Amino acid sequence: MSRSVLLEQPGRHRLIKGEVPTPGAGEVLVRVAAAGICGSDRELYEGGRPEAYRTFPIVPGHEWSGTIADVGPGVDPALIGLPTVGEGFVSCQTCVRCREGDTNLCHAGYDEIGFTRPGAFADHLIVPARLLHPLPPGTDLRAAVLLEPAAVAAAAVLRAAPLPGERVGVVGAGTLGLLTIQLLAASSPAELIVSDPRAGREPVARAGGATAYFPPDELGELDLDVVVETAGARDSAAAAARQVRKGGRLVLTGIPGVEPEMLSPSDIVGRQLTITSVFGASSAAWAHAVRAFTAGLLDLGPLVTHELPLEDYPEAVALLGRGGDDVGKIILRP
Repeated sequence: MSRSVLLEQPGRHRLIKGEVPTPGAGEVLVRVAAAGICGSDRELYEGGRPEAYRTFPIVPGHEWSGTIADVGPGVDPALIGLPTVGEGFVSCQTCVRCREGDTNLCHAGYDEIGFTRPGAFADHLIVPARLLHPLPPGTDLRAAVLLEPAAVAAAAVLRAAPLPGERVGVVGAGTLGLLTIQLLAASSPAELIVSDPRAGREPVARAGGATAYFPPDELGELDLDVVVETAGARDSAAAAARQVRKGGRLVLTGIPGVEPEMLSPSDIVGRQLTITSVFGASSAAWAHAVRAFTAGLLDLGPLVTHELPLEDYPEAVALLGRGGDDVGKIILRP
């Protein structure tokens, strides 16, 4: 038997039991080891996720790690037994965006595991084999569950293109921000300055490579070469832009849930800023994150602060909502 959390509609779920699913052609069956919860999962549970980006009823869970338990027709049986993670966006592989490498922007339309097709808040998960990123035997799957947000951080850092010796910054020290700090630190910056109102996040940020840590109201104009915004708060994009030097680069990753403070076009043009953004992660960004993890450049385990059983799904969502300095990555264990 296999258990799954079925979110029937916002705020209403039940734990269901059924037969272990069988992978079809080109698919694998994953035995889930851990599944992470993030803000988009809370948004789904509370009914705030836009209709185009979710389906009900749904088994949530887009951040996961596990072991390949079975393969369908056309998939190499040698994969069975390997630890793995996998991409969430199910792209068509044939449209212009996919062929150019932007698999997260597929023209076939939005389709993502955990939002439009069954996810990993379950004992088992069916995944298209082409989305897998197998990991070395013995990999810590508790830590590997963070490779999904790490892939988004990798997408942001690849766009930021930091050079050794540059002065860089990160606005926001949530999970995404802490992962971005580690990846930016690998580029050997002269300074790595982090801004977040939560004082309790400073030790983790410094452990990841931050050289300075400030609450937003204590930041001056820092004239940084590169800033990555990860907070998604109302004023975080505008605050991040103010820290970028003339001719510098700004990467936006957060999507504010409220009307954001506007970036001034006059300020952008007058200072000749290069502003870009990321939505999720492409296959290339996934590969970059996995490579950094297996090379030891990403220390993911310490970011996990809470582990709950699958049955405590609503408690995990509530814990995420309460937040606090002591709440990092929350994972469900089947």
